[in-house]
Amino acid sequence: MPNETDALKQALELDQNGDWDGAHQIVQEIESIASYSIHAYLHRKEGDLGNARYWYRRADRTMPEYDLDQEWNVLYEQVTAGDKEPT
Repeated sequence: MPNETDALKQALELDQNGDWDGAHQIVQEIESIASYSIHAYLHRKEGDLGNARYWYRRADRTMPEYDLDQEWNVLYEQVTAGDKEPT
């Protein structure tokens, strides 16, 4: 089983490649703030804003004002930041 960082990275990459269901399946199985944030993004992308707001609240965030592409980039940077060696 991949670690959480790898799984969340995979979820974002699946979404980027058009596999919303695959991405959603991964984040449903992980209980963390990062997972909740991605879960919120996925429902925002889907257009289910009520569900998205629920997951943003679980992640202790508000729904961003910027577009989905920018949100994906922010989430990916946050998830992959754990992969980098400290400088």
